[in-house]
Amino acid sequence: MLRYKENLKGNSRQLRKNMTEAEQILWSRIRGKQLKGMQFYRQKPIGGCIVDFYCPKAELVIELDGGQHYSEEGKERDIRRDEYMADMGLRVLRFSDREVFENLQAVIEKIWSHI
Repeated sequence: MLRYKENLKGNSRQLRKNMTEAEQILWSRIRGKQLKGMQFYRQKPIGGCIVDFYCPKAELVIELDGGQHYSEEGKERDIRRDEYMADMGLRVLRFSDREVFENLQAVIEKIWSHI
């Protein structure tokens, strides 16, 4: 079981209540063990971060990136987070919100190939 900072629990709950449209769309396709019977969690605290989606059996994190992720600061922060997750033995798949809106099937297929 992965540890997390206790103070992230409230933020995690709040993020689950206020998912973005892209997160809602992807969640509708991965929840309830729809992909290879694998359980996914949404807005999951891991270490000092909250990840968008997490599949423990596959050791897979899925992140959806909105506009703030494409600034220089956002890109650098994402690189550090991905390295942090890799150090914990987790793989990270990143998709843009646009990919979810415009080509959800390709997103699902890529996730499928990593679980």
